[in-house]
Amino acid sequence: MPDWLFAYGSLIWRPDFAYLERRRAVLADHVRQFWQGSHDHRGTPQAPGRVVTLVGEPGRRCAGMAYRLDPATREAVLDALDHREKNGYERRSVSLIDDSGELIEALVYLAPPGNFAWLGEADLAQLAAQVAASHGPSGANADYLRELVVALERLGADDDAHLIELDRQVQRIVRRRIEAGGT
Repeated sequence: MPDWLFAYGSLIWRPDFAYLERRRAVLADHVRQFWQGSHDHRGTPQAPGRVVTLVGEPGRRCAGMAYRLDPATREAVLDALDHREKNGYERRSVSLIDDSGELIEALVYLAPPGNFAWLGEADLAQLAAQVAASHGPSGANADYLRELVVALERLGADDDAHLIELDRQVQRIVRRRIEAGGT
């Protein structure tokens, strides 16, 4: 089993585990999409938020962070991640390319279509309204999106223009709500 783990969502900015090394890496033929429901972190069972998963799309590239796990703590880290990513995610093996061109075999958590929390595609206005309104035990869904956009900017990832536009729309909705006296 690989000693590397690929992060493309919240694990980029909040890994919550020890690692020996990290590198910027890219997963080919996949794209990050806000198609997975979050009933346990950024929403509730009654009002799920949305978080990212990977969707296969030939020719696209998904930038993220690869973490090399310490063999001494690897199983404990994966057990903790299995719990953190329990809302429809599965652990899979993938091949990444780091910035130097090195091939890295890694594990990744992705939520396949049809899992119990799958929400699927929605237009940008619907996504923005749902993300702006959702809140769960881990905080506001809008904060998750903002953190992801900031983390991708720091990585120099320019493959997610739709996330940047989604963030703009969500921030507009949140500002309007605050200006109107809401929270």
